[in-house]
Amino acid sequence: MVGVAQTGSGKTVAFMLPAIIHVNAQAPLKHGDGPVVLVLVPTRELAMQVQAEATRFGKMAGLMNTAIFGGVPRYNQANDLRRGVEVCIATPGRLLDFLETGVTNLKRVTYLVLDEADRMLDMGFEPQIRRIVSQIRPDRQTTMWSATWPKEVQSMARDFCREEPIRLTVGNT
Repeated sequence: MVGVAQTGSGKTVAFMLPAIIHVNAQAPLKHGDGPVVLVLVPTRELAMQVQAEATRFGKMAGLMNTAIFGGVPRYNQANDLRRGVEVCIATPGRLLDFLETGVTNLKRVTYLVLDEADRMLDMGFEPQIRRIVSQIRPDRQTTMWSATWPKEVQSMARDFCREEPIRLTVGNT
């Protein structure tokens, strides 16, 4: 599914509530399992905002989450991942760093969210996103969220969604 809506329109709730339901339908995490839900975001500020919402809604379901992003020491983020989290909110660069050093893996990810996909493409993250997605199982559910619907986002949606994506547009975007 692809959601096209302006910033501040409630997109985070639109993908986090189904993510919580999805996690609750999965087998519990075992030591060494990576997350069940991966939310890729373009910036640390957005990672922290999404994490606040994930914490707010996930607390009731007993879900653990972490936000991983550059510009801060790796230690606490790596510890969160090693302890085990159902939901990982990440910028592409820091996530690749943790994947390449064996801190985490994506073998359990069955719910992938690309938040602000248009911004991630504008910022040049497409190669990193493709490297990350190539490590996620093909039977995942993928949702993409974008403020605009340019050809590049459409192409990425076709590449990452198993079936022709459903597009939901909110407002005049």
